[in-house]
Amino acid sequence: MAEDRKYDPLTAATLTVAWVIILNKPFYPLSIWWLVGNGVEASLISVVSMVFFLAIPLIARHSSLAARIALPAIGTLDTIFETKLFGPGSGTELFFAACIMLVAVSFRQGERLWQVGMTGMVFAGFLWTRYMIGGALHVWSEPDLATLLNLNAFAVACLTAFIALRYAGLNRDAYSSGTSPS
Repeated sequence: MAEDRKYDPLTAATLTVAWVIILNKPFYPLSIWWLVGNGVEASLISVVSMVFFLAIPLIARHSSLAARIALPAIGTLDTIFETKLFGPGSGTELFFAACIMLVAVSFRQGERLWQVGMTGMVFAGFLWTRYMIGGALHVWSEPDLATLLNLNAFAVACLTAFIALRYAGLNRDAYSSGTSPS
């Protein structure tokens, strides 16, 4: 018999965001195919990161804090990977904004050191992609990069708005344990 697991509000919000990302990952290559027409093979590689996002619900079963750390951490690593794959001109670096927003809303007052550390990690990821990552693994034309930038800017705006709406009104200090009371 499956356990009826109830998560605290922050972890529930984290899992909702993780599932939205997981469910949208397979549509990215289709969007590239539809809007750009080439680079589909490269974009298929980006779907591999879905496996790491799928780990977040499993992590949440053991630790609320670990799941809330995992989402922006995996998002940061995915953004670094996508930026290397598509290049900085593609706008994939904009996803660091969503990662920073997750860090801003996912932690309780007593978890300030985790929040500060995660902020540093996301920002370091941005600096690395901005100044040290090198060229893209897939070469895009200027018109293709403009299309990718528009696609990624739209995706980041949607994701960031969703995060804001999902976390709106949550009391970050209502629960101090990994699960809410039954």
